[in-house]
Amino acid sequence: MTSVLFLASFFGVLAAIVGVLVVVLLRRPSSTTENVDGLLIEQQRRIQAYEDRQNYGPGARNRPPGLGDSHRR
Repeated sequence: MTSVLFLASFFGVLAAIVGVLVVVLLRRPSSTTENVDGLLIEQQRRIQAYEDRQNYGPGARNRPPGLGDSHRR
């Protein structure tokens, strides 16, 4: 009998935690960048992420030196 109460309370606490997480995640604003500075920062970071994926991705080790380096010099 005590194991049933323990399991019920455990799943009750687990459900409460999941409920709180869902509420917190749904309340987060889907913020969009509205000014030019923010858009430029996002663009630079997107370009940097693309270059990093090219330089350090799965096929980066198989390329000859210099061909995988897309950084501007």
